Amino acid sequence: AEPPEGGWGWVVMLAAMWCNGAVFGIQNSCGVLFVSMLELFGDGEDKQLAFKTAWVSSLSMGMVFFCSPIVSIFTDLFGCQKVAVAGAAVGFAGLLSSSFVSTIEPLYFTYGILFACGCSFAYQPSLVILGHYFKKRLGLVNGIVTAGSSLFTVSLPFLLRVLIDSVGLCNTLRVLCILMFILFLAGFTYKPLVSNAKDKEGGKKGKFRFPSEKKICNFSVFKVVSYRIWAFGIPAALFGYFVPYVHLMNHVKDRFGDSVPEEVLLLCLGITSGVGRLIFGRVADYIPGARKVYLQVASFFFIGLMSMMISLCHVFGGLIAVCLFMGLFDGCFICIMAPIAFELVGAQDVSQAIGFLLGLMSIPMTVGPPIAGLLYDHLGTYDVAFYLAGVPPIIGGAILCFIPWVHERQNLKGRPKRVDGETTEKMLENESTLVLDTTEKPVKEMESGV
Repeated sequence: AEPPEGGWGWVVMLAAMWCNGAVFGIQNSCGVLFVSMLELFGDGEDKQLAFKTAWVSSLSMGMVFFCSPIVSIFTDLFGCQKVAVAGAAVGFAGLLSSSFVSTIEPLYFTYGILFACGCSFAYQPSLVILGHYFKKRLGLVNGIVTAGSSLFTVSLPFLLRVLIDSVGLCNTLRVLCILMFILFLAGFTYKPLVSNAKDKEGGKKGKFRFPSEKKICNFSVFKVVSYRIWAFGIPAALFGYFVPYVHLMNHVKDRFGDSVPEEVLLLCLGITSGVGRLIFGRVADYIPGARKVYLQVASFFFIGLMSMMISLCHVFGGLIAVCLFMGLFDGCFICIMAPIAFELVGAQDVSQAIGFLLGLMSIPMTVGPPIAGLLYDHLGTYDVAFYLAGVPPIIGGAILCFIPWVHERQNLKGRPKRVDGETTEKMLENESTLVLDTTEKPVKEMESGV
């Protein structure tokens, strides 16, 4: 059935927008929660407090991406609605249980794993279901949905600061459970349009056919050299990517005290990230083929440079300017991931290609912030941590520069085969005409002789 391009699809779009905002709004606001965790669970004698606390937010963001390949399999098997509802329920349970802990260690499981896994299972179906209801307007709808994370990232830090100051961290986490409960209800809107005939027959017989292993895990995408470079180059760039989101708030508090509203920095990141997604998403439409990768190269270069600049800013206005640029290129990096994947592996394999990439991204995004926290515990300052956080994006961007060249060589290798095929066909045609000519001539001579 053709997508209806509207109707119930607008309700699905709003539900997906809420999902995108609730999941990444909470994740991107982790800097505010990080400062509160340090104050609540802090012990003056603990020399590794920042390292231990950073694992909570770092695990949470990492698990959202780490589960992506698994979520794609479950979505194919059980459908968007069931997976999204179950994921929101698990996320709700994880966030609620996090509000009852009295030490930092249980948060590794309740917040870092349980809540994050629930978010991952709720998030990915929200992107898949949009293709059921929209085709011509899919670009517009995706833009509106992804804007949800920017909207929540802009507003949630201020709300969290007010809640933490008035009711404390534990009650704030319970208030955030409301977002997850609404997300649980939103999952019920992901109704599939029309079932396939095979699905109907399977339902009548009461049998469940498990797909083949090749269909579940399509590792053939790694045979594409350009995708292989992309899939390992981006994780290499992300070792320092999530460090500012976790540690920036505490860095501002150390350097400027309570005299500045540090939440403004997250506001700047959220606003310009949304603007960057709209601008660079449109720009990418005018860049042909795999050359779109150069936009990601530029974004990683500027993100790395801005991470280093954080340590050099001794004026709060300078940090605001840094965060504005960082958010802009963050939006650039995110919005063109799907178009690049499509160019490298094609439409048939693009879903699993993105799933594998997100899974690989989880490792550096999980490891980076705790290392920065360990450096802070030993040095008493974040300067070295932010300098080092800027190095991996620049190195990763340099690796990605080879992709268009490699991809073009792959295409050139395929062209001679087509030319040879055409030449062979022409030779066969010429051969057949020669045969016809040789058989026709004797016939004509016999006719003339008669």
